[in-house]
Amino acid sequence: MDMNDLRALSTVLMFLTFLGIIAWTVIGGRDRFRDAANLPFADDDRDESETKREKSS
Repeated sequence: MDMNDLRALSTVLMFLTFLGIIAWTVIGGRDRFRDAANLPFADDDRDESETKREKSS
């Protein structure tokens, strides 16, 4: 095994690692952070209901 074989093998291993990371984020990352992604919108519902109550009073 010479240096070119090691370079080819390392390129293939890095490409497979890259594909594994992409698959892990696409397949496994959807539901894990859904609550955190919607956190900025959590106060909007509360603010709208308080504004409606103030206007009706």
